Amino acid sequence: MTDRLRVGMLAPIAWRVPPSHYGPWERVVSILTEGLVARDVDVTLFATANSITRARLAAVAPRGYGEDPSLDAKVYECLHIAAAFEQASKGEFDILHNHFDFLPLTYSRLVTTPVVTTVHGFSSERIVPVYRAYNSSTHLVAISASDRRVDLDYAATIHHGIPLDEFTFVAGRGEYLLFFGRIHPDKGAREAIEVARRTGHKLILAGIVQDAEYNRTAVEPFVDGQQVRYVGSVGPAERDALLGGATALLHLIQFDEPFGLSVVEAMATGTPVIAFRRGSMPELIDDGVSGFLVAPGDIDRAAAAVGQVGELDRKAARAHVERHFSAERMVDAYLHLYRRLLGRDVEVHLPDAPQHRVSPTAEPSQTGRARPPGARCDACHARRSHVQRSRDGLVTVCRQCARGADLATSDAEEAIAAVASRAPAAERRALTRRLLARRTIHAARRERRSPAQTVPASD
Repeated sequence: MTDRLRVGMLAPIAWRVPPSHYGPWERVVSILTEGLVARDVDVTLFATANSITRARLAAVAPRGYGEDPSLDAKVYECLHIAAAFEQASKGEFDILHNHFDFLPLTYSRLVTTPVVTTVHGFSSERIVPVYRAYNSSTHLVAISASDRRVDLDYAATIHHGIPLDEFTFVAGRGEYLLFFGRIHPDKGAREAIEVARRTGHKLILAGIVQDAEYNRTAVEPFVDGQQVRYVGSVGPAERDALLGGATALLHLIQFDEPFGLSVVEAMATGTPVIAFRRGSMPELIDDGVSGFLVAPGDIDRAAAAVGQVGELDRKAARAHVERHFSAERMVDAYLHLYRRLLGRDVEVHLPDAPQHRVSPTAEPSQTGRARPPGARCDACHARRSHVQRSRDGLVTVCRQCARGADLATSDAEEAIAAVASRAPAAERRALTRRLLARRTIHAARRERRSPAQTVPASD
């Protein structure tokens, strides 16, 4: 293996990378890929041939099958996945990173390359048996704590991050309410219309129509071009203007959404978000600061929240995203995971910074920007402002993961046992393994930092 980290990035092929309009998985792949390339990581991106990237592009499908219905999705999916694993089998990568959902997991035992799988959400219970069957041969990454299943082991939870320079902060209060997402019952377009009707605000609907019948019966009858307008699916430039010009984003979801890119993107422009308290929303929205969380189904409370958004500081919404959901933070987290899985030094370069080496146990470099307050939790791998350490300093756990355990008077092993005992039964084994591994890493780091002792020569 070379010192320079080599990553194979397996993207979906419904849309190009990055997508021209819709395609959240492809968008995340693009942000991560370009961020890794900026750190001088050697990335091979497996995506459609019309994708745009600074990485090495490996393509089988000429276009996304979502863009070109003449392409047989299953045929190109098989060829696409096989191409990535064939290269991996030849030792081309140190890490193969799968963003393609469950199908590549069935290839994971055919290669010795570590396979990381970012789970962008479980489309249905029917795919879960594949994740269970190959849980031991891939390293799963959840995109939110809410989307972690108790019957699966995870290597990390890593929230998505966005390039902040793509989103213009707008200080003034907007002129309309905004729905930004798929026109589908899950996403709450009809509920957004009802809030607009009750408050008298104008509403703009933006997104692809994914359920034609729902659109015909629940949405179109209320689109009058005056109070309620539908503008279709929009690209990056229009997205920035739409999000920044809104009074609030209405995200009244009808399912437990694993993440919400539009939620983070809206807050990046300063626009607060009104969302039902479901899925990952409590992890994304700082209630009363960057928006409001309301009880699921409570349209009255959502409408009342519209009248309160003027009390919020739009700068605080932007700052919330800068602290927690930047692309740099996401890239840091994935690099940290790669190093941990490989257990070796890799050469990583920050953009516009001198080349330097990072040890496999070092925290992600924060060169060029202030390190946020707090420390990284050994249980969930997130940086938290409120943490506690074991008496010997070898285990650090955030308040949420500690679940009331007092670690300050316990050594590492006692602290690990205390934390694991308070976790749900299905999570205890994986949590214990994770904490023991982190304890070993911290102990090794401490030993390396200690001055070497002189050993007398034997006679």
